Amino acid sequence: MGDTKQVDEGTDAKQAAKAERKAARFAKEISAFAKAHGGAEGQVAYIGQRGARIVLVGEDGVWGDLVAPTYAIAEQAVRRAGITVHETFDGEFAGKVKTGPYEWTRMAGIQVGGRAA
Repeated sequence: MGDTKQVDEGTDAKQAAKAERKAARFAKEISAFAKAHGGAEGQVAYIGQRGARIVLVGEDGVWGDLVAPTYAIAEQAVRRAGITVHETFDGEFAGKVKTGPYEWTRMAGIQVGGRAA
């Protein structure tokens, strides 16, 4: 039984190290986005078994998102990147997003008669 515990601890340590590496990669991407757009703010949303969505909004209004495999990894990544994180995507934060023709075509174009992308 002692051997099983050692194997479990080794597996847990490997999983923790893997999660740490993933969070570091996400943090690097978030930091690059922030640098390219004069800073950034974000919001983390749980999306079920798929993980968590990190929505980023640059100071210039450009937005993007990343999907992390777990909520914990997403939280760790935004913390490591040092960006401001909002609880919800609404109000003043949502108002910072600048949309263009691409977004209108992709999000609402089909419903309002635009071309399908």
